[in-house]
Amino acid sequence: MGLSKSEIPSEIMDVLWRGCVIPAHPLALNADRKVDFRRQRALSRYYIDAGAGGLAVGVHTTQFAIRDHRLYEPVLGCAAETVAHWAERPILMVAGLTGRTEQAVSEARSAVRLGYHAGLLSLAAWKDVPELEIIEHCKRLAEEIPLFGFYLLTECGGIPLSADFWRRFAEIDNVIAIKIAPFDRYGTLDVVRGVVEAGAEQRIALYTGNDDHIVADLLTPFALKRGSETVTVRIRGGLLGHWAFWTQSAVEMLAHIHATVESGAIDPAVLALDAKVTEANGGIYDAPHEFASCVPGVAEVLRRQGLLETTLCLNPDEVLAPGQIEEIDRVLASYPELNDDAFVAANLERWLGEGDQVLAATGTGD
Repeated sequence: MGLSKSEIPSEIMDVLWRGCVIPAHPLALNADRKVDFRRQRALSRYYIDAGAGGLAVGVHTTQFAIRDHRLYEPVLGCAAETVAHWAERPILMVAGLTGRTEQAVSEARSAVRLGYHAGLLSLAAWKDVPELEIIEHCKRLAEEIPLFGFYLLTECGGIPLSADFWRRFAEIDNVIAIKIAPFDRYGTLDVVRGVVEAGAEQRIALYTGNDDHIVADLLTPFALKRGSETVTVRIRGGLLGHWAFWTQSAVEMLAHIHATVESGAIDPAVLALDAKVTEANGGIYDAPHEFASCVPGVAEVLRRQGLLETTLCLNPDEVLAPGQIEEIDRVLASYPELNDDAFVAANLERWLGEGDQVLAATGTGD
């Protein structure tokens, strides 16, 4: 057995269950399309200082191609080392896991060795495979690391999964959370229903990955039947590429939503925020082209803030889409209240420079 959920420090589990902002960590590339570890560290420092409760590394926003370039361990290691040297509070570390069983097990073992607490399990490589066979894969991975399930939208390579799949997945003991990101209300309800039917709502935390419905997901009480009982479940936080930029504002927004939910009185202005966030996401995430250029879109916002040098991806064909710059211009101008530009400007020099001599000794220096 690898890492069990019982071995995760209690303060880390408290962060998960309170509900937090978990940015999907981008990859910083320079003009030569090489990893810029100085800016990679700066991004991690930004997320920590902005108040994020966790970091997800090696995921879609980090670029799956890091595996082809033998960058999986160096990039995950850079984030883990930065957290160890920079953070003064518990940070939940989530590692992206991909591929068929042999590859995913290898990645899980690397993640555990680097100090990660959970693995975000992408099932994109399991297209056209029976769900029971996929469940066996999940069980095998759960022997290596606590799992953060992931229902990925089909436009980004995800596969349709039934409520019965999610019930079986939720019955796996070493599952601690699920990221719900089918960008589909029926699919979202399938995940919630599966967790409720498994009786797992008290041990599996639900997080939104639905960039098209972030605020509403966090506000909605999901009241589902289990026999004669009505079980109410809430999505506690988000693991999102959308929260890889404007992160301080996202932390403030989530705190406001939590306070609103606890008060029991929903302000219409909070409901209206859902449409603002979704429209901003649509422009940055390249919704008109089924999100094909979402990764360079995120990088463009961070580039404008000075956190990244370029929007380059490891795949040279992954570039900003026609008209995407204009859409980004539009949503940035339309919703200035959503950005955290002043926070970034006040801290950028410190994130880019302070303490780099310490991390350089670990092997992830420039």
